[in-house]
Amino acid sequence: MTRAMGAAMRRIHVGNALSAFGLGFTVPYLYVYVAQVRGLGAMTAGLVLAVFAVAALIVLPFAGRAIVRRGPLPVLLAALVTAALGALSLGLAGNATAVLLSAAALGAGQAVMQPALATMIVDCSTAETRSRAFATQFFLQNLGLGVGGLIGGHLVDATRVSSFTLLFAIEAAMFLLLVVVMATVRMPHSPRIGDAPAASRKGSWKRLLGNRAMVQLCVLGFVLFFACYGQFESGLAAYGVEAAGISTSALGTALAANTMMIVVAQFAVLKFVERRRRSRVIAGVGLIWAVAWLAAGYAGLGHGSQEMATAAFVSTYALFGLGEAMLSPTVAPLVADLAPEGMAGQYNSAFALVKQLALAVGPAVGGPLGASLHAPYVVTFLLFSLGITVLALRLGRRLTVAQDQPWAAARTSRVVARGGAPTESVTA
Repeated sequence: MTRAMGAAMRRIHVGNALSAFGLGFTVPYLYVYVAQVRGLGAMTAGLVLAVFAVAALIVLPFAGRAIVRRGPLPVLLAALVTAALGALSLGLAGNATAVLLSAAALGAGQAVMQPALATMIVDCSTAETRSRAFATQFFLQNLGLGVGGLIGGHLVDATRVSSFTLLFAIEAAMFLLLVVVMATVRMPHSPRIGDAPAASRKGSWKRLLGNRAMVQLCVLGFVLFFACYGQFESGLAAYGVEAAGISTSALGTALAANTMMIVVAQFAVLKFVERRRRSRVIAGVGLIWAVAWLAAGYAGLGHGSQEMATAAFVSTYALFGLGEAMLSPTVAPLVADLAPEGMAGQYNSAFALVKQLALAVGPAVGGPLGASLHAPYVVTFLLFSLGITVLALRLGRRLTVAQDQPWAAARTSRVVARGGAPTESVTA
């Protein structure tokens, strides 16, 4: 990595931390703000959450093409300004129409930030440094969300609208501060993996859909987000309360255990996964999450003591966190390495679109199922987790060495560059 790439990457990581810190101020309290503080009711609060998903689904197909044509930095700056305006107006909105329009702007801006920042990380990293870069991004995002939520919880007062206005103003300020930070970034261009499929900058969705490995990864990604992230605050939480008798404080402890696992384990896990096949790492995550669902099954269906049920439920969230820590240096770099040169923005946007679809469908399916059909809920998502393992192993058969084992490809390239014969890599 060159000095210019390193300087740009540091600013990108600062940007990730700031955006997550700002989101942490408001995301946990959005429902309470709309439904109770503004007195707009549960229906409007539910619509606000739906608007976030719908706005993301609308803008992401266009975001990828804009990133390809204009570059990630201008798109990111536009998204940040849009999100800042949405956050500020949401804190001042007093009626349902204003709240929904503000949520749409905030949701659209947040959605576009993800692929834009991911593409900047791709452009400022090499095949050898990309996994560590995305692991750092994920670590800072979770740390920022946790710290922001903790501080926001001490600032907010459900009896005072002004305290929520302050939270949204702080969130908007974080986005605008990020505009200033990112405007100083000088974007270098990173060389791409040599054997990635060739394509021009004027690629289309049709060309992307013709990449069978990318299509398989998108299917795998949908199952990943549907079976894990889409259940955290919906189906799994409902299941814990209804089936396992988990208290709200224990649910908060479980969410904290998830974040703590990610923060503590991220770089220890990185050393383990970055020298192994990406497809096998993802397959391993499926098995870990299957164990997590078994623990959830024991919590709600095992008829043990309440203390044991709570411990098992907290362990479920911790195991999910371990899997997330393994995925962060694996999946995002794989999306980048599947993209033809100049097309990383479109591929990142496509994968972000798949993520949003899963996060929209997951709670809609898992919420009612987890609240009422306890055993079928656990069995269903246990099977989805095992399906992750099967899909990952199938994907591995379609990947090149450079895509599945970038460390091995880089080592071979160095040997050839020195004039030696390429050696066959040993896979883990």
